[in-house]
Amino acid sequence: MVTARLIDNIWATRKAETLNGCKLMLAQVIGGTRAGEQLVVVDTISAGIGDRVIITTGSSARRMLKDDGIPVDAVVVGIIDEDCTFGQEQA
Repeated sequence: MVTARLIDNIWATRKAETLNGCKLMLAQVIGGTRAGEQLVVVDTISAGIGDRVIITTGSSARRMLKDDGIPVDAVVVGIIDEDCTFGQEQA
């Protein structure tokens, strides 16, 4: 899992049929060796732009969607509380 900040919505009129109904967002990893990396994620918990979130990737992400055949690599699984600062990082 990684922590990230949601930075934008992604609109895709044409996409794989299995992605219909999925809310796609752009996330930027915060902290660690992957800091700054951007990921396209599926948001299943109604997070919003600016929220700090927990993202799971790979087969765990597909299991969150209950479909191992869906072409998804990353899913938002939690919204990080505002008072959680990870030591030095400020919200």
